[in-house]
Amino acid sequence: MDNERIREICLALPHTAETLNWGHVLVYWVGEREIGGKMFALTNADGGQDVVLSFHCGAERYHELLENEGICPAPHMFRAFWVALERWDALRPREIEEELRRAHALIYEKLPKKTKAALALPEKERARLIREQKKLLAAKGGN
Repeated sequence: MDNERIREICLALPHTAETLNWGHVLVYWVGEREIGGKMFALTNADGGQDVVLSFHCGAERYHELLENEGICPAPHMFRAFWVALERWDALRPREIEEELRRAHALIYEKLPKKTKAALALPEKERARLIREQKKLLAAKGGN
């Protein structure tokens, strides 16, 4: 497992967007953040951090996953039930894929109705909405 495989898995999920934040972190979103999307997974693009992958796991899986060697509470995100893999072999590749699918589904369920409605729009309309939101954010100094 590596960042490229994580990218393939995440981008294959519905309504997933990817951004590069904080200089070296690939962030995977359910829905673009401009329309209210939420993060469900993070990887370190440069590989120079203490963790290789962080993801939302929900309250039910949180403590169970922490029992695995090589999995710890995600820095800055543990209160929201995120865990971090300290190395790629902390879980089997199939388990990582299942956890990412679960993270995506959990976050999708938490999205506001307005965001889900935007995601249901035809692609061209959604793209136009995102462009408009980006312009608004830029005008407000938010980008």
